[in-house]
Formats: sequence, C-alpha cells, structure tokens
Amino acid sequence: MTNRMPKRIYFDNAATTPLDPDVLSAMMPYLTEHFGNPSSIYSYGRETRMAIENARKSVAKILNAHPSEIFFTSGGTESSNTAINAAVFDLGCKHIITSPVEHHATLHTVEHIHQKHKIKLSYVSALENGHIDLHHLEQILAGATEKCFVTLMHANNEIGNITNINTVGDICKKYNAIFHSDTVQTVGHFPFNLRELPVHFITGAAHKFHGPKGVGMLYINENIKINPFIKGGAQERNMRAGTENVYGIVGFAKALEIATANYSTQSQYIRSLKLYMMEQLQQHINGVSFNGDTSVESLYTVLNVSFPKTEKSEMLLFNLDIHNICASGGSACTSGTDQGSHVIRAFNNNPNRVAVRFSFSRHNTKEEIDEVLKQLQQFI
Repeated sequence: MTNRMPKRIYFDNAATTPLDPDVLSAMMPYLTEHFGNPSSIYSYGRETRMAIENARKSVAKILNAHPSEIFFTSGGTESSNTAINAAVFDLGCKHIITSPVEHHATLHTVEHIHQKHKIKLSYVSALENGHIDLHHLEQILAGATEKCFVTLMHANNEIGNITNINTVGDICKKYNAIFHSDTVQTVGHFPFNLRELPVHFITGAAHKFHGPKGVGMLYINENIKINPFIKGGAQERNMRAGTENVYGIVGFAKALEIATANYSTQSQYIRSLKLYMMEQLQQHINGVSFNGDTSVESLYTVLNVSFPKTEKSEMLLFNLDIHNICASGGSACTSGTDQGSHVIRAFNNNPNRVAVRFSFSRHNTKEEIDEVLKQLQQFI
C-alpha cells in the first residue's frame, strides 16, 4: 500500500500558474516533429517560422497592436531590461523616473544604470494606500531639464494595486517623456488596446496566465526605433539575437488566446474568490487588515493580508507550507536576513505586522479558502 501525498492548495498564482493542458497540446508538435530552426530555408525551418509569425499575429490582434510591434523574449525581466536600456542608450533619456514599489526587474536595472552611467534617477512617492502619487510624477516631469524616461508598473505584483496607465501615458506625452509599463501581471488578465494606449513599451510573461515559463513579449511602439539588447544574430527582425523558443512562443499565443476568450467569466469568478476570502478573514480572525487598495483599482487575482505580529504569526508561511498551502510572504520587517517587502515598506512601514500574499486562479475554489481559514485560525 502506497502513501498518497496530501493535495496541495496553491494560492501563489501571481508567482506562476499551472500550464493549461490545451496550451501544452498546442506546444507539443514543436517539441517533437516540428523541430526545425526557424532561420533555415528548407521546409522544417519554414514550418517553425510560420508558427512564430502566426503567434505574433495572434498576440498583436488580441492586444490591438501591429505584428511588427510585438517581439518575443525569455520573459518579463528581459523585456523590461530591454526597454529600460533602450530608453537610455538609444532614445537619449538622461533622467529615469520610477517608483519604490516596482518589481526588482525594474528597480535593480535602473539602479545599476544610475550608478554605472550616472543617469539621474528619481522616485515617485507612494500614497498611504500603496498607489503611485501621480501629482508627484507630474511635479518631477515639470521640473526636469533632461529628456525623461518613466517606468511605472500597471499592477503591483505584491499588493495588487492598479495604476491608471492611460493617465500616466497622457502625463508623459505632455512632457515628451518615454513611457514603459511593466504589465506582466495584467497581460492575459485584462483587455488591452495598444492602438489607443499612450505607451512606448509594455511587457508580458506567459507563465502568469497558464502558459509556459521562459517566454515573454515586449511591445515596442512603431514610432520609436531601438537597437537590440541581445546581440549576435538577426532573429526577431534583428531585435533579439538567438534561436527562437518556438514551442514557448506558440504556447504564449495559445495561453493568451484562451485567457482572452474566457476573460469575462473567469475574472468574475476569481474576483468572487478574493472577495469571499476577504469576508471570511474579517469575520474569523481578529486584527486582520489588507495591504494596498482592495477596491476595483486592484488585481482580482491578488490579496495581500496583514496579520498582527505574534510568535505564531511570524512562522505563518512555514506552518502553511507544512499543511500543504502555498502562499508567499513579504512584511515590513527588516530584522536579520529577512529584508521583508520593499513594496510594503514604501507606504506602510509597520514592523508589528506580518504580510502574506494569496493569489488566485480559475483552478481555485471556495472550499480551498475554507480549508486555509481553518488552518489560519490555528496559527494566529
């Protein structure tokens, strides 16, 4: 008789999502019989080249962009690095403006450029609810004497706050600034109309919406021209050297297609799970609160919960893991080697709270939330 592993409850979908079986099916031919190098001129190469270009057309149509504006990369981090470096070294931006709540893919990149190349770096303040202070953004731009590059994320991966990137884009246009938005948490989760959106660069990563890991996209507005970040070949229309990740690209397009087709019903269902968990936490756990904005100006997939700090709650993630519950942490605590969450520190520097991020997908259920609540009541 074999011991069966207990079922895991997976509430960390903002980190990564399980691969959709239909996406895997679409990818499989390019892992098996269609193995040709897309740069080869014979039939094996033409088959994979066609698959890439069909994927590009599909992604462009969904995002309402032109296929020539879509470039496939290894993921959101590479896409953001490409955009940030291009703005400084190809588009002549001498002043970078970002916020303290960005993903490290952005923060570490701009800090490196600032230190190594002496490019001016400014941070837009975060408000008490974790939102970006757009009045402060305009003040910085109005006072700038150099050409500016603004990089602000669409939705925060830790607390879920959504920034109105239409408004940010309009402010940037007013001051002739280049605008990049890290949209890794929103591509595949919200509709986009890039024909109307005033943005120069956006990013995406397939594994955030039930696609494969290791493949992403970068949108580059057709009105700007940049040089490749990765050099050594003419792939991706001479914009990204290296043999293309054919099956990943096919998977990206298929995952985006499925996510878009089911957006209305699935987003409504996932939001209902988030609201249910909020209600249950407030009813059953004393002193609980939420980090960031939990209104409609937040991701329907993310709930960042703030628990009172006690001897028990400090071990919360460890205890959840022991009980096969996957969630992620991040608090304002900076003791020892745990630096906590830079996002939460930026607007709510309270060391007496413990933060846990629960993030949901269409695979989750209310029954799972009930089980998590049952365990939390024992730990808190």
